[in-house]
Amino acid sequence: MPVVPQTPAARRWVFFDVDGTLIDALDNQRRVWAAWAVRCGLDPEEVYRVALRTRPVETFAAVAPDRDPHACLATLHELEDEDVRSGVYTAFDGAPELLYGLPPGSWALVTSNYAHRIRGRFARTGLPVPEVIVDAAATEQGKPSPAPYLLAAQRLGAAPEQCLVVEDAPSGVQAGLRAGMTVWNVNVPVAVEGAHRHFEHLRDAAEGILAFVAGA
Repeated sequence: MPVVPQTPAARRWVFFDVDGTLIDALDNQRRVWAAWAVRCGLDPEEVYRVALRTRPVETFAAVAPDRDPHACLATLHELEDEDVRSGVYTAFDGAPELLYGLPPGSWALVTSNYAHRIRGRFARTGLPVPEVIVDAAATEQGKPSPAPYLLAAQRLGAAPEQCLVVEDAPSGVQAGLRAGMTVWNVNVPVAVEGAHRHFEHLRDAAEGILAFVAGA
């Protein structure tokens, strides 16, 4: 895809979630949680069922309430870091062309993961890394709080109404909406409630994303 030119009058930005939006990491997440469960002597399927709908600290409280949550988190981080080094990752169809087609400085990543892992995954999949990554350590409150998306806008000097959020999960969609931004929902068969537009596949949204950034 060609790079979309921007003029100051039409300046707009796009913020992407990562896992489930740009990179298909579902199998990796399942493997990591399974390994964590085995180390803790727990049922991998039950742990993953809980982990799919809660944040890690909440998962620990639900499946291992008698364990030190800090130790649980340290083990999970160790396994996730190893997966970044050795796991197989796949970018969703259309992601490389879309990201390389966006003007530098017009987009950012807003993720519940950590920046060093995102950089490792992007290196493995050949995706370009933007200047701005708002990760799990950047704000005290994660999605569905609007804080991560508002911080991304602040770092790029953008007003919320000038920003497009591209998300797959309900918590991310809600975060973008609460930030006062346009939200498009991708890579899910049924639209998340509240999303302004829905696309079953990221590639189907690419043309519209480029047009949004161009001010069309």
